[in-house]
Amino acid sequence: MAVYAQPGSGARFDWGLAGAAELGRVCAALVVVDVLSFTTAVEVAAGRGMRVHPFPWGEQAAEYARRVGAVAAVGRRQMTPEHPWSLSPAALRTAPVVDDLVLPSPNGSAISAAASATGVPVVAACLRNARAVGRWLRAEGYGSTAAPVGVVAAGERWPDGSLRPCVEDQLGAASVLDALAGVPGGLSVEAAMALAALASTPDVPAAVRGCVSGRELTEGGFAEDVAVAVQVGVSEVVPVLRQGYFAAA
Repeated sequence: MAVYAQPGSGARFDWGLAGAAELGRVCAALVVVDVLSFTTAVEVAAGRGMRVHPFPWGEQAAEYARRVGAVAAVGRRQMTPEHPWSLSPAALRTAPVVDDLVLPSPNGSAISAAASATGVPVVAACLRNARAVGRWLRAEGYGSTAAPVGVVAAGERWPDGSLRPCVEDQLGAASVLDALAGVPGGLSVEAAMALAALASTPDVPAAVRGCVSGRELTEGGFAEDVAVAVQVGVSEVVPVLRQGYFAAA
């Protein structure tokens, strides 16, 4: 139904792969938010000059990387001194710079790869660069009813594969929507309600550290990834997905 695309507004909000597909049909630009950790990792890598290729999670990522002449990132626990590229933003801050990096993940990367088929610009946003993303979108003329922006919170997965809405991505998406407040087309009801979460969260880094996803990473030995992800507004890097890879705009 057309109503699911939130018509008549300049900035819209939804969750997950299905939400991205719905907004991707009608929006002039999409923003994907996966704070822990895909879009944070993209921001870090793109800020160091790497081209980041999104890819769904799975063994085919290594084959795809060979096909495009890229390095394939591995799982956090599969990193070695010889292969330090993974979904870990902290590790990507110090790993050797490569021209092309295939960065698979089951959520943000899979959504980004699917969204690239729409042909519209896809932007990777996180808490570090949300303000910069909002400024870039406005400067590029997005946010009217004629050129709406769709902001997609990736979410996490329950063991059965279903979507688990999560605190960190709602706050990341809300931070982008906050930077888009006042666009000519206004916010959809869904976007306005997502933004309300930010107003009721006095300490965003503490909320992310204390939420399920933050605690899961910390207790798994990856507290530094959370620490990198909760640095709010520290980056001017705007990674835009065109021609199959993210690069800094």
